[in-house]
Amino acid sequence: MSFWSDKTVWITGASSGIGKATAIELAKKGASIILSSRRAEVLKEIKSSLPNPERHQTLPLDVSDSQKLTQLLSTKTELLSSVNVLINNAGISQRALTWDASLDSERHIMETNYFGAVVIAKSVLPYMMKANNGFIVILSSPAGKFGFPLRSSYAASKHALHGYFESLRAELKETNIGISFICPGRVQTNISKNALQGDGSASNSMDERLARGITPKQCAEVIRRAVEQRKPEVYLGREQVLIYLHRYAPWLFRWVVKRIKPN
Repeated sequence: MSFWSDKTVWITGASSGIGKATAIELAKKGASIILSSRRAEVLKEIKSSLPNPERHQTLPLDVSDSQKLTQLLSTKTELLSSVNVLINNAGISQRALTWDASLDSERHIMETNYFGAVVIAKSVLPYMMKANNGFIVILSSPAGKFGFPLRSSYAASKHALHGYFESLRAELKETNIGISFICPGRVQTNISKNALQGDGSASNSMDERLARGITPKQCAEVIRRAVEQRKPEVYLGREQVLIYLHRYAPWLFRWVVKRIKPN
């Protein structure tokens, strides 16, 4: 029997990019998938395209509104109690100088990337604790390990995820509930087009360097293996070298970052 054949996996941000690719990867391995994002019609299309579509479900939601999200999830107890693996993937990036970023845009990034992930995780955690079993995946970024130009609030939100879920992992040390951080560098998605500018509008500009990044399918395969092997943290992509520079040679990291043209 496949590792995934008896697993129900909830994936946020499942309508495109890494989330969609992960849904396809795990459904092929036999998992039952709960697909979440704001785009209900797209989720239905993805569900129908997966192997054994009758096994999968859609749960449209907006992670950027914590109050409405909490209210919605309070009505989904039966569904949430079935979740074995949570993949907290929904998020938004940023392309703005710190002094140009409006407070509203910064709050939106924190609500989406941090508070949304917290609300989602806390909705399934009681059931995982009761079963003494479960796994939570946090899609982070190298920016969760260091700051980078035009990403101040994005980096802050990813740092916050590490602080929160590393603390949770320590609190769960006597349980069979695992937590894994996945920190990909550039991935071939629309993240740069959807990134927020200083006024809170989408940049609608594709970062040409994303074309040299890893594919969503490659990232999905890494996520699958991380859960199977219960890895606490995984770095992938060429940008991971910056994580090690920041950790072991901070002076060199600062020199490199000064010479990178951000976009």
